[in-house]
Amino acid sequence: MRCPFCRTDNDRVIDSRASQDSFSIRRRRECLGCKRRYTTYERVEELDIKIVKKDNVREPFAPEKIKRGLALACWKRPISEAQIEAIVAAVESEIYSQYEGEVESRMIGEMVMQHLHAIDQVAYVRFASVYREFKDVRDFVDELQPMLQKYAPSVPKPSS
Repeated sequence: MRCPFCRTDNDRVIDSRASQDSFSIRRRRECLGCKRRYTTYERVEELDIKIVKKDNVREPFAPEKIKRGLALACWKRPISEAQIEAIVAAVESEIYSQYEGEVESRMIGEMVMQHLHAIDQVAYVRFASVYREFKDVRDFVDELQPMLQKYAPSVPKPSS
């Protein structure tokens, strides 16, 4: 590792620890030439995953797109930035563990919706409305029907 200050290729690692995202290692280093310290991050070289869109266009996987979509769906909802980051990290982890090369965008959307459904139903419906391209109110009703049935208070049947 070359020192960013003096360009000497002679250093020692002072401290190593997992970074906050758990996908990289943070290392504090000291240059043995100029004695200055700097930080490096070590990541596993991940597979180049391509997302296959609905129109069969392929583009590189970009977790920040998931985060943007979640931020819109969770706007003015009691969902923290940490919860959004956790969903993005969980989906990213699922993609890299389950797929090689290509994954359809609908699979990513389903993963995100599964995580959102467990956290906030309003954000879930917002995300679903964009992701599934709801055309009218009937689409909303169809999406809400299973949730309404699940959470409807049970009414005792009248006895004969």
